[in-house]
Amino acid sequence: MTMALICIGALLALLAIWGIWAFNRLVRLRNQVNTAWADIDVQLTRRHDLVPSLVAAVKAYAGHESSVLQAVTELRAQAVAQQGPARLGEVESSLENALGRLLALKEAYPDLKANENFAQLQRDLVDVEEQLQYARRFYNGAVRDYRDGIQRVPDVAIARSFGFREAEFFQAADEGRAAVRVEMAR
Repeated sequence: MTMALICIGALLALLAIWGIWAFNRLVRLRNQVNTAWADIDVQLTRRHDLVPSLVAAVKAYAGHESSVLQAVTELRAQAVAQQGPARLGEVESSLENALGRLLALKEAYPDLKANENFAQLQRDLVDVEEQLQYARRFYNGAVRDYRDGIQRVPDVAIARSFGFREAEFFQAADEGRAAVRVEMAR
């Protein structure tokens, strides 16, 4: 009888240790996803802060390109209002395409191309885009690891018991996957 109780006690202790280890690992993975999302948010905020200055610089030289300027401004406003990765990915992809069209205006306006303020804003935007690309990859890797963690047997029991929910991947919209087509109208 005492040997059976010792075995049951040891088994319960091992089960408790495993449960604590699994819970802590899932918390770490969830926090990694949250941190990665915060990194994306920082880069998106930097991008959103650059957009008004870029629009103002282009407006001074190419004011009649109002459709491009308006699209960029509206997409920036939509992006700032989004919270979830899936919908934000769609809006950001559209904003990225619109920014590509905006930056392409420099070819049609030589004075804009020579403007140092515009050139610096363009360099800053390229830097932000590179950082954003890295942050997106890191975030999606963190989401992948987290999803693996909450779906893996036997950890799925801990995940369900403590309310660990799947995180969304940051994905480009379908139209954002195609190459950006730039048309210059004069």
